[in-house]
This record gives sequence, C-alpha cells and structure tokens, in this order.
Amino acid sequence: MKRLENFFGLRSLSLKSLCLLLTLFAVFSIASCSKDDDEPVPTPIVYAVENPLDKYHENAGFTATTNFINAGDYEFGLAFSPNVKGRISAINVKLPEVNANLKVTIWDYTTKEIVRTEIVNVSSSNTMISKNIAEIMLEKDRKYLITMNSNDWYKKNKPDNTNTVYPITAGNIKFLEYRWGGGATQVYPANVSLNYNGGDLSFNFQQMD
Repeated sequence: MKRLENFFGLRSLSLKSLCLLLTLFAVFSIASCSKDDDEPVPTPIVYAVENPLDKYHENAGFTATTNFINAGDYEFGLAFSPNVKGRISAINVKLPEVNANLKVTIWDYTTKEIVRTEIVNVSSSNTMISKNIAEIMLEKDRKYLITMNSNDWYKKNKPDNTNTVYPITAGNIKFLEYRWGGGATQVYPANVSLNYNGGDLSFNFQQMD
C-alpha cells in the first residue's frame, strides 16, 4: 500500500511540474510577443530631391551668362553619373525664348542608346519650367547624357573664358563633360567643349536605397 501511495504521489508531482512548465512557457510566449509588438518599426529614409544645375555652374566657375536666340539648331547637354542609386522624376528647362515643343533626350552614355525622350512646353522665357515625368531609374556610377535640341539657350562660362576641370560634383551627381552637335536631328552629340555650358537644362534627382 505504501508503494502505491508513493506512486500516486510521484505521479501527482510530475503532473504539477508539467503544469508549471506549461504555465511558464505560456507566460514567456506572451511576454515575447508583447515585446515584439512594442518594438518600433523603422521609418524609411526619404532623401531630398536635388536639382544639381546651380551647384554645377558654381563649381565650374561659370558665372558669366550670354543669351542666344535663333542662333542655329543644336543637340547639346551634359554627361553625368550618379554617385548613388536613384531616380529622375522631372526635367527642368530655362530658355531665353518660348518653345512649346522642346525635345529633351536622356541617353546611355556608353551605348549611345536613347533611354527616354520628353517634349517640354517652355511656355515662358527666362523662367525655369519643370515637367514631371514617369520615373527614370539610374544606376550608381553608370554614365548618362541629357540633351535638348534647340536654337535658343544661355551660354554660361568663366569671365576669362578659360576651361573648367571635369569631373564636377554637384550633390550626388558627377558631371563628366559638356557635349554638342549641330542640326535639328536627334543625334548623339559628338563634340566636347570645356570652356562653357549651353543650357539651362537639368533634372530632379532623388537618391534611393
């Protein structure tokens, strides 16, 4: 009889231990879930939108401006490379004359293939016009070229008309050179000039992770 009592006593103790373990496990699980729920969700970083043109002119030393109106058709613009992955969300243009159908092209610098063509309505002279566009994704360190075809532009250069030194960094954009070619046709420009920039043509860039 004693042995039977001991058996039931041990069995009762085992059941109590098991219940205690299950209770502790449940409390731990609830505490763990509660802790996870209390942890803050990281806020995504939203980077500032950059228009690098003014900084480019400043760093190039191009402080003198001359207006050219009806001065012949050219395809011209700036080669550039982003220092980070990002996107172009708008085209920015300022001209000394109105142009309802200004053709702006973004090229792959290496392959000379067209990435995107946009028509911008420059409805006011001497006013920066910004056109929102479907995003163009840019790869870090890949080379691109943005050009326009126009017979009106601003010429920006140094007061002594000497060459600037490329590359020129403006925020997250590194400008590599200024290119131009004659004619009203959308053709990748073959010529490079170091002592001026024809514009004003730029874009809005935003870094992305």
